Amino acid sequence: VVQKRFDFADGAVELYAERVQNRGLCAQAQAESLKFKLLGGLAVRRACYGVVRFVMEASAKGVEVIVTGKLRGQRAKGMKFGDGYMIKTGHAGQVYTDTAVRHVLMRQGVIGIRVSIMLPHDPKGVNGVK
Repeated sequence: VVQKRFDFADGAVELYAERVQNRGLCAQAQAESLKFKLLGGLAVRRACYGVVRFVMEASAKGVEVIVTGKLRGQRAKGMKFGDGYMIKTGHAGQVYTDTAVRHVLMRQGVIGIRVSIMLPHDPKGVNGVK
């Protein structure tokens, strides 16, 4: 697919996939998890609080989940779910936060998901940022 999309020659592209070390601290994994929970018909609040709890149990400093769109009824709205603390400004906000955005195509329209995880300080670089 990558080869066709970017017009590379045959055999010019090699892809390596590696498992995520700690799924609870990976924003992309949690956004995908939330996406499939919503597609499976789980209630928005229940799905989001489940993700927040899972991330905080994985020793994150903080987490924020924002879901926007037509959640119930015709009127669109946004919901924020969070726990712990989240630095959003300055250099520390860029270094220590992992963010992922996903779009979910539901029957009534598109729902947007943004997951931000504040990673713990980790001198060895195994769980969080050095």
